[in-house]
Amino acid sequence: MFTGLRHFRRILSVARTLARHDALFPLKRAGLPRAAPFLIRLFLFAPRISGAASRRPGERITAALTDLGPAFVKLGQALSVRPDIVGDALAEDLRSLQDQLPPFDGHLARQAVEAELGRPVEEIFAAFDTNPIAAASISQVHRAKLGDGRDVAVKVLRPGIESAFARDLDLARWAARQIESVRPDLRRLKPVEAIDTIIRSVEIEMDLRFEAAAADELRENFSDEPRFSVPDVDWAHTGRRVLTTEWIDAAPVNELDLEKLAPGDAEDIVANFAKIFFLQVFRDGFFHADLHPGNMFIDDDGVFHAIDFGIMGRLDKRTRQYLAEMLHGFLTGNYQQVAAVHIRAGYVPANQSVDEFAQAARSIAEPILGLPLGEISLARLLAQLFGITEKFQMEAQPQLLLLQKTMLVAEGVGRRLCPDVNMWELARPLIEGWMMENMGPEARIREAANSMLDVLERLPYLISEMEGSLGHASRHGIRLDPASLGALAGGNGRRGNWRIWAMAAAAVVVIAVILD
Repeated sequence: MFTGLRHFRRILSVARTLARHDALFPLKRAGLPRAAPFLIRLFLFAPRISGAASRRPGERITAALTDLGPAFVKLGQALSVRPDIVGDALAEDLRSLQDQLPPFDGHLARQAVEAELGRPVEEIFAAFDTNPIAAASISQVHRAKLGDGRDVAVKVLRPGIESAFARDLDLARWAARQIESVRPDLRRLKPVEAIDTIIRSVEIEMDLRFEAAAADELRENFSDEPRFSVPDVDWAHTGRRVLTTEWIDAAPVNELDLEKLAPGDAEDIVANFAKIFFLQVFRDGFFHADLHPGNMFIDDDGVFHAIDFGIMGRLDKRTRQYLAEMLHGFLTGNYQQVAAVHIRAGYVPANQSVDEFAQAARSIAEPILGLPLGEISLARLLAQLFGITEKFQMEAQPQLLLLQKTMLVAEGVGRRLCPDVNMWELARPLIEGWMMENMGPEARIREAANSMLDVLERLPYLISEMEGSLGHASRHGIRLDPASLGALAGGNGRRGNWRIWAMAAAAVVVIAVILD
């Protein structure tokens, strides 16, 4: 009861903040009466903030989310890459939440560094700039210099960030449970599981040691790739609330002067970007899941530099195979393949019609794939594909939603660099080559051989376990419950007899091996 009351009070506080910023317009889009925002503002005694009415809707809701705290900023960031949900204009305004947030006092950052590393800043760094160079929802970054003269970037968590997130994420989990309780039909979307996934992601993001480890792993994966770089982690000056990495001398992707590029350079950069994305997703199954322009830099040699590894995605090989087949099916117009792979992967129940799912896939793909090459968006195609899940009882796949969000941002980067080129067409030969290497006849034979070797490697252990069991039985006797004997002997007919003979044969083989 007290938990529900606490959450209700927070909901009223959120509604009041939105009302004061004149940011309740989503209620109208949800079908509520036009007078609903006015009545809420009146009921909550929430006068408009001066000048709010003259701002664009996106600016108003961006300001409201910023006031509500880091969890709501995260929500805005997620919506900023979903123009299919909020519209292009609103998504554009929400993008300011990516890396244009108000910083906290730089002297508090110094104190946090000293508390985390256990020494005065003057003993740790030769210089530490208290003016942050970037501020995000969870942390901000300061430039510093080590005693040996190397420039470094020092990332520091915001003060009190853990408690601020805990309050609103607990509210989100409570709301998800209420949704599942009131709307059982929405359980297939797994709202509680989705919120728990976000909570785990945020918990990892708020321990900068995990981010440091992710940076190390990504850098090792691309150690042989000359046109992609990840900054070195300075582990000696890294802790739970402080992360120190080498300084990157490069320009953000969104500040690249395209007019100075030679003919063909922009397409070459996009091709390299597509290759980097492909290698992360398909080769490694470990990808940077927060690729907004503020986290991607490019130097004069066309080398991409990634930063901010708090949000990373992982895909197991089975999911990568599904994804490759699905994307290849869409790119080649083979909608039967698209439908078949969904059912084979278990994402769509086997009782659903392959032909009907193929028809649905065609209905959402043709309008998108029929656009000019530079306007084709596979990320929006996936978003619409996930939108037909209810009709075909498809369960939500959180790992694919994260990938779809990342793909949408990557498309935006590629389209800005070279509007007439589609990065997925550039990546298509890589996808087809990966499919042949990992899903062709030779790959299947190789997987079967590996499975057989795995069984053979485990056989001595299994025999040892069986030998121990037989030794125990020889000392203490074998006791079978009469009901179990009855169940084995009867009630299963010929199938039960087959199992008994199979078990007896297996026991004879094992005993023969032991006594040999």
